[in-house]
Amino acid sequence: MSTKPPKIVPPRPVQADEIAPDGTVVLERRTQKTRPPKLYQVVMLNDDYTPMEFVVIVIQEYFGKDLETATQIMLKIHLDGRGVCGVYTRDVAATKVSQVLEAANKAGHPLQCISEPVES
Repeated sequence: MSTKPPKIVPPRPVQADEIAPDGTVVLERRTQKTRPPKLYQVVMLNDDYTPMEFVVIVIQEYFGKDLETATQIMLKIHLDGRGVCGVYTRDVAATKVSQVLEAANKAGHPLQCISEPVES
């Protein structure tokens, strides 16, 4: 993973109207605009072996969905081959994926779960 180095801005010359009568320099603080973090969707993939009931339970437990919503997501996964369980920041999405994979592994199911950037 590569990250961009911080942008270094050279100091600008002091303007005459920024010098106070006592000789000190007065500068206005500029607010920086920060971008919201990039979001990632957690996607479960269909397989022919993981029981539907297990998928519903996992969606309820790890994504905080009610029974009806979890069942709808499970049916989407079953019918379309994949379904979005939630949208989070990168670290939270990675944690959710790990939790789902660990639960599936412990239960002996081949359930697969991934995270991918949300297209904006």
